[in-house]
Amino acid sequence: MKNISFKPLKDIKRATLLVLFLVTLASCSDDKPKTKNAKDMLITGQITADLTSPPKVPVPIGDRKAKKLIVNMEILEQEGTMTDGVKYIYWTFGGSVPGSFIRTRVGDEVEFTLSNHPDNKLPHNIDLHAVTGPGGGAESSFVAPGHEKTFSFKTLNPGLYVYHCATAPVGMHIANGMYGLILVEPEGGLPPVDKEYYVMQGDFYTKGANGERGLQAFDMQKAVNEDADYVVFNGKVNGLTGDNALTANVGETVRIFMGNGGPNLVSSFHVIGEIFDRVFVEGGTLVNKNVQTTLIPAGGAAMVEFQVDVPGTLVLVDHSIFRAFNKGALGMLKVSGEEDEKVYSGTQMEGIYLPEGSGIQTMPSTATAKEEAPQELSLAERLNLGKSVYQQTCFACHQPEGQGIPGIFPPLAKADYLNADVDRAIDVVLHGKSGEITVNGTKYNSVMTKQTLTDTEVASVLTFVYNNWGNSKKEVTSAMVKSRRNAK
Repeated sequence: MKNISFKPLKDIKRATLLVLFLVTLASCSDDKPKTKNAKDMLITGQITADLTSPPKVPVPIGDRKAKKLIVNMEILEQEGTMTDGVKYIYWTFGGSVPGSFIRTRVGDEVEFTLSNHPDNKLPHNIDLHAVTGPGGGAESSFVAPGHEKTFSFKTLNPGLYVYHCATAPVGMHIANGMYGLILVEPEGGLPPVDKEYYVMQGDFYTKGANGERGLQAFDMQKAVNEDADYVVFNGKVNGLTGDNALTANVGETVRIFMGNGGPNLVSSFHVIGEIFDRVFVEGGTLVNKNVQTTLIPAGGAAMVEFQVDVPGTLVLVDHSIFRAFNKGALGMLKVSGEEDEKVYSGTQMEGIYLPEGSGIQTMPSTATAKEEAPQELSLAERLNLGKSVYQQTCFACHQPEGQGIPGIFPPLAKADYLNADVDRAIDVVLHGKSGEITVNGTKYNSVMTKQTLTDTEVASVLTFVYNNWGNSKKEVTSAMVKSRRNAK
């Protein structure tokens, strides 16, 4: 009886396991029909792709049907500006670094023609990570100067993909700027947003050191050692600052198609003063929410989306932070609109903080402490305090000897702009400064943010700067700072 009663039970278990296995197998193959469907999608008509240079992107695909998409891309080797006074020969797709943005949808049949300008010196090709096929198209697109090659492919998988040159030595071609992004939108398109921008990070290796003037050649040994002289957004230092800054209005949703051409360095992409509401991780369909910094591998991409809630200048950086402030991986998003103190109040009050025992404490008599004129420090005390403030507040941008960062932040050492007008210098520290200025004959176009310092601290740090690095030896007092503060 024992064997008779348990044998059917074992059979039921076996049958149940078989059913579960078949269900699991079916569920695992759910992704396959998507690729199959994309491959077999009906093509309705033909259009020519609108290719755009960064930071612009073509208009969204929306709900258009799959089509034959004609892409014509030209390779250009041309001289450009890395930073002020520094020239470089870029190898480009479409005449820009990164190359032209390509926007497609799942199921499109892309007919791609790659032309190598006859004035170019080298053969090139293209490897599109969105391509399913040998070399991502590289094997079919190898083209000499003065020639062109055509191949076609089907867009099977939605996502944001890098393309790059894959001609040997591959790293050298990428390092000279040969990379870009191709977006494959899902059926029905991406959700609408107010602003879309195209940004790519890249690392560059030059014979001369960072900031060394003149036409710089590529340095293969530095590239092999991964010792980048420049790490930049959109091909150059200050490529996204000043007149080139991205813009938005309060309340708008911004989508950044962010890529990393490499060839070597991973990007820790961050926007100072914002949180990414949504991140399409590695450019795929997985969405992460409420992200502060997102990793983008070399040869990878991500889509980030966020709503801007308050006005001001948001700063785009690679949060491997010395790359931002010392090598150029810095950009700006200028947001216009009304303040919202519920979100961000700005400075509400300021005062002098003296911990217990750090100085002699006295109580105010008839007047309040705020109304009393600040007690002036001696020159020696101001120099000592100023040095401390400089090291905590100014050091990163203007450097330990006031030399600044070439092409990004102006020098304070022997600075004609600084020495010409003390009141202007006070105003810059108190209220910030943006737009183009000329220091010692060199133009700079970045942002000096408003500093939350007391009158005594402002006076001290400026006195320290004026009395160092070949400057004019001027003294700035708290009363002078207070007068300028009240003048505004």
